[in-house]
Amino acid sequence: MEYARWAPQYERIAQKFGFRISREREAAAVLRELLPDAAKQEPLRRAAARIAGRVAIVVGLAPEAGAPPIDRLPASMRGRVVLAADGAAERCLGAGIVPDLVVTDLDGPVASEVTANARGALVVVHAHGDNVPALREWVPEFSGELAGSWAGPPHEALLNVGGFTDGERAAFLADDCGASEILLWGFDFHRVGETAPSDRDRKLAKLRFAEEDLELLRTSTRTPLVEWRRDGSRRPFHSAGAAARSTQ
Repeated sequence: MEYARWAPQYERIAQKFGFRISREREAAAVLRELLPDAAKQEPLRRAAARIAGRVAIVVGLAPEAGAPPIDRLPASMRGRVVLAADGAAERCLGAGIVPDLVVTDLDGPVASEVTANARGALVVVHAHGDNVPALREWVPEFSGELAGSWAGPPHEALLNVGGFTDGERAAFLADDCGASEILLWGFDFHRVGETAPSDRDRKLAKLRFAEEDLELLRTSTRTPLVEWRRDGSRRPFHSAGAAARSTQ
């Protein structure tokens, strides 16, 4: 998605959660410093080399979702690429699936992401104002191919194609890189895993924006955006708000 189209939505998110652009810039500067030179070269082109023309399975972390049952896909979808959102990399590896890409802000089980990277996954590390310590701790641990992203305008070293949480960023990236179809597995916008009560409302607010952001993506692209459900069914993605409006 063009940054000019995404930026107004991110401004709403930043105002809601009190994100300051000054801190985003500081985190981006740290990430640029930590990334190897090769990781700062043409990040979008390198991601597109893995995604273009393929069915993109974006794996989220919905409670109890597990890893996607890729072996159940029809033969016509065998040309696929798996994008794991943060901790979903651990679920994928546990099921014997090495993600092709991992999109992460380093707040999950990062050791599994390091493992996936060593086994061939391109890891897209996202810098934001709250994860500078994690950037400093973990970026040097990745031995494989890396790319970087941040919340501000894209430039040659760090990409930004839209999306707020890791799951949406993966879906936006798949679209921007020319996926033929995007399957959303393990997305739940109304439940969070076990967490402290003080965190629950904030996480639910983030999920509401995640759903809203994916609706923005759906209405902005010709790429089919499909919800792949645990019962094996697949249906076009529509946010709950959009579905309600369509019945009025």
